Amino acid sequence: MFGCSVAGRLVQTVAQQVAEDKFVFDLPDYENINHVVVFMLGIIPFPEGMGGSVYFSYPDSNGMPVWQLLGFLTNGKPSAIFKISGLKSGEGSQHPFGAMNIVRTPSVAQIGISVELLDSLAQQMPVGNAAVSSVDSFTQFTQKMLDNFYNFASSFAISQAQMTPSPSEMFIPANVVLKWYENFQRRLAQNPLFWKT
Repeated sequence: MFGCSVAGRLVQTVAQQVAEDKFVFDLPDYENINHVVVFMLGIIPFPEGMGGSVYFSYPDSNGMPVWQLLGFLTNGKPSAIFKISGLKSGEGSQHPFGAMNIVRTPSVAQIGISVELLDSLAQQMPVGNAAVSSVDSFTQFTQKMLDNFYNFASSFAISQAQMTPSPSEMFIPANVVLKWYENFQRRLAQNPLFWKT
């Protein structure tokens, strides 16, 4: 039903089922993992009105599991990327895996998926720094490029009184650049791939 992937490693598609509605993936050498992708395999959807909460568990200094809620999977959102590299020093949260006797190895973390009612998922709060930005790197690059271009062009702005006639040069009013900049940002926010059409 679920899969788990870490960069540079084989994809895991066989989760250990620890209860009727709970699944776990082992993450050996978790100290060297920055991001993990959790996804539905597309074979079996969640039952109507259900989804899956995704947890990260790592052993604390005493070897006890610390569970942190990363986020959710639903039929409408069948995959997610989570940043786990900064979570190891954080606080644990309430989780549905507490009473289970899950086999653990000291240097192995786990991803746990608990199938729950969508209403219950909506009331849970994932750890803040686990979610990866929903803005892809292309959109981030484009935004930074726009900002850089506008700042660069604006740094040459002069008033009409400061201009000296130069027949070989063309001047573009700063408000035209600003209008283009704002229009491009608006279109990018509406559809990051608008430029392909």
